[in-house]
Amino acid sequence: MAEMKFKREPAKRVFAAEFRGCKFSEKFSTDEKAPTFILTPTGEITARLLIVGVATSKERTTTKDKSNTMYRARVNDGTGDFFISASSFQPEAMMQLAKIEVPAIVSIVGKPKVYNKEDGTIFTSVNAESVTIVDKETREIWKLDTAKSTMDRISVMETGGIKAIDNIKEKYNTNLDTYKSIVNKALTRNV
Repeated sequence: MAEMKFKREPAKRVFAAEFRGCKFSEKFSTDEKAPTFILTPTGEITARLLIVGVATSKERTTTKDKSNTMYRARVNDGTGDFFISASSFQPEAMMQLAKIEVPAIVSIVGKPKVYNKEDGTIFTSVNAESVTIVDKETREIWKLDTAKSTMDRISVMETGGIKAIDNIKEKYNTNLDTYKSIVNKALTRNV
């Protein structure tokens, strides 16, 4: 029998201020197990995120139908908050999040979600796959890597001429100066 190889999508780096501005997600396959990708205002297309920041709050709760225990947390990266959740569908992440005492610097890998509510508001969150306590040096390295990735995307958007990039510009009407300012804020602010 042929061996099937499972390949995870790479975890990309995006600042919270950009992630909170996401409005669009897309599946590129009809397979029900295919990942859902988010499209960010600076052109990142990803099904997984790597986040590092300070967990500022955490709560244990249940799903609406009370059938599933879950944890929710806020993680601040210096540009804003990521809303994190972990339930029994991600038991390892849920246990890791349960053990953390806030405030704590954490690294989270998870699946980004964009929810369009009936009233027209848009809410973004990350379903955690793993949660790890890290040190300040790791946070600073993440900030630098995320700043570089963001500036690289901004550079591509400034150049333009690529159909996918032009599509992003049209969907978001991206003001690149806003995202340059976010990068500057992240690099000059300590959380």
